[in-house]
Amino acid sequence: MNPRIVNERNVTDRIEAELANLESHAQLRRLEAPGGIDLNSNDYLGLATDPRMKQAILQAVNSAPRIASTGSRLLSGHDQAWTALEREFAKWVGAESSLYFTSGYAANVGLLSAILRAEDVVFSDSANHASLIDGMRLAKCKRVVFPHQDLNFLEDELRRNSAASARVIVVESVFSMEGDRAPLADLIELADRHGAELIVDEAHAIGVFGAEGAGCVAQAGLSGRVLATVYTCGKALAAAGAFVCGSEKLSEFLINRARTFIFNTGLPPYFSAQVAAGMRLAAAADAERAHLAENSVFLRNRLKENGFDTAGSDTQIVPVILGANETAVKFAAQLRGRGFGVRAIRPPTVPPGSARLRLSLSANLSRETMAELANVMKEVKEIEEL
Repeated sequence: MNPRIVNERNVTDRIEAELANLESHAQLRRLEAPGGIDLNSNDYLGLATDPRMKQAILQAVNSAPRIASTGSRLLSGHDQAWTALEREFAKWVGAESSLYFTSGYAANVGLLSAILRAEDVVFSDSANHASLIDGMRLAKCKRVVFPHQDLNFLEDELRRNSAASARVIVVESVFSMEGDRAPLADLIELADRHGAELIVDEAHAIGVFGAEGAGCVAQAGLSGRVLATVYTCGKALAAAGAFVCGSEKLSEFLINRARTFIFNTGLPPYFSAQVAAGMRLAAAADAERAHLAENSVFLRNRLKENGFDTAGSDTQIVPVILGANETAVKFAAQLRGRGFGVRAIRPPTVPPGSARLRLSLSANLSRETMAELANVMKEVKEIEEL
């Protein structure tokens, strides 16, 4: 009997049935502290353990007049430290303006739900992050989901929806579960040809790609040509929050219309020092970026030689496609038992039948560790007879 349809007479029963259903399909998640060599972290430059970050935070806390913002930035929660940081960040990535949100999720949801209208059409890559998807849903406009990186399909849909009030293409520059990069130059050319606009989420690119780590949009020479870019601070920058970058008018509009900005308590002013430290250290981390890129190439090549499917990754995110949920869970458990902190990624995060391991690399990891990881994965593969 399907546990999902048993005793669903109230919310409590529904919760119990849904949990039972998740467990029966090897999809039930539980919180676990990191252990062993951490390959789940998005700490791409190793700044999360950098003593210079800790020192910047301690100095800011000790000199802070208050330790809480006490309200939204439109009420009591604003401080000139945030304005200065927004200007510095915009200059770093080559944007006219930026606005800081308290999380990447809040930034994407706030941006998309504010600027899109019911008469618009948004074109979303099928591998886009949940925060982008939720922002589009809240906008209540027509959504066209195109197969991952399929620009021919996208162009056909742009033609088919030529009468829409506004048309906006939304992609990630580095896709979080695939580890590949969007062809930004081709996308902006496509958008220009069809009178559409482009939004790019740079969460997994900021600090990692481009001159001084300014991201893929800057690397492609497209700063100022996209409608908006979103840069998350909780990954390579070892902080939290996110910047939405674009024109001065866009920032002004979001201050007045983005609900996740207007109705959200601001972070305390001293926290701006952590974001600033992460930004400045990331900009100067050329050696760490080079090491990370070299390790990424080395690990992908070794895994491919050992018969693993890395899904076309060309970044520091290396997925290993295993297919069945149970297989991914067992494989991850084997690796954890051998000292590598890896978690299985399963639906709905990824499409059914594409459960995987997501190896997220850091500049702190050595070439020797990458070689050991590849060897252990080969051994586990043979044990599990994959």
